[in-house]
Amino acid sequence: MSTTILLDCDPGIDDALAIAFATGHPGIELAGLTTVAGNVGVDKTTVNALAVSEFVGAKAVPVTAGSAVPLLRTARDARDVHGDSGLGGAVLPPPSREAGPGHAVDYLIETIGASPGEITLVATGPLTNIALAVRREPRLAGWVRDFVIMGGSAGRGNVTPAAEFNIWSDPEAAAIVFGAGWTVRMIGLDVTLQALATPPVRARMREFGALGADLLLPALAQYRDSTAGDPAVHDVCAVVSVAEPSVFGYTPALVEVETTGRLTSGMTVTSFGVHTANASVATQIDSEAFWDLVLNTYGELSATMAALAPG
Repeated sequence: MSTTILLDCDPGIDDALAIAFATGHPGIELAGLTTVAGNVGVDKTTVNALAVSEFVGAKAVPVTAGSAVPLLRTARDARDVHGDSGLGGAVLPPPSREAGPGHAVDYLIETIGASPGEITLVATGPLTNIALAVRREPRLAGWVRDFVIMGGSAGRGNVTPAAEFNIWSDPEAAAIVFGAGWTVRMIGLDVTLQALATPPVRARMREFGALGADLLLPALAQYRDSTAGDPAVHDVCAVVSVAEPSVFGYTPALVEVETTGRLTSGMTVTSFGVHTANASVATQIDSEAFWDLVLNTYGELSATMAALAPG
């Protein structure tokens, strides 16, 4: 039985790899993509979501553009990490379709509200869209089947010593989301920095035809992730946690977001061993099982793409 997900994202190299995984895994039904400004501006994240989904055979998945700026702050991006296009060295065919009408916030509320208890919401970018949605419709927190984010850290950050990029980009939104009354499944740097695309992993990707040659490898080759020698596929972890929860180990925690600190803005202050937990924080990862699952899924997706290719 598959799990239906909506993926709110800011493609972004690792978001693109997460879209490919979600498309290829038989236990995931990717029902929609919503976009937000983050790694690059929302115009580019939307085009990238359209291009990547079409490239991997998910052209029927609706894409809806969302927030162009954080709630209160000046927009900041990560072009230094993901390149000007957002996809590193990957150059995909331009999409043959446009984003759907309306705004991502309305799409999230309407789609999840139409199927309460059935859709898992996964967010792999700044949490602006999610904050606006849950502020407009507080019942959203009770309508989702599960809510997973790639973001935060119980330890050090990656864009500052204190903060991870997605939370740092819009800490006010993150504070709203963590206080919305649901249990946030937080897949943060504590585990994602162990999901490294090492040389043996990238060697396997060379077997995956156009998927490897045109998307995975050129994107990763120019992924200037400064936190590790080999690039960490942060956002893939969030979708893997839905497809195979046993890859991760979790610890209940109270997570509060720092919004005012001069040096600590965007920090996810994580308190373990409390009775008022609002999050389930991933604190362990089976890296071998993670890559077995991801590479096997990419292999199956590559075969499907080849079978569907014209000629």
